[in-house]
Amino acid sequence: MIDIKEIRLKKFDDIQNILNDLLDEQFKLKLQAASGQLAKSSEKRRVKKDIARIKTVLKEMKENG
Repeated sequence: MIDIKEIRLKKFDDIQNILNDLLDEQFKLKLQAASGQLAKSSEKRRVKKDIARIKTVLKEMKENG
């Protein structure tokens, strides 16, 4: 799980890169789940929540300038 305090200390571009990595990971986990190869189903939920945290911080950054 990603700590939201650590995310807020990073630059906008770095946060975008982390978001892109998580979206790739989410896609791979969906493929694994569809093919029955996913070992831990909780991983999908963790990635989904991390993506939501990062999107929230990005939205805050855009609003605050």
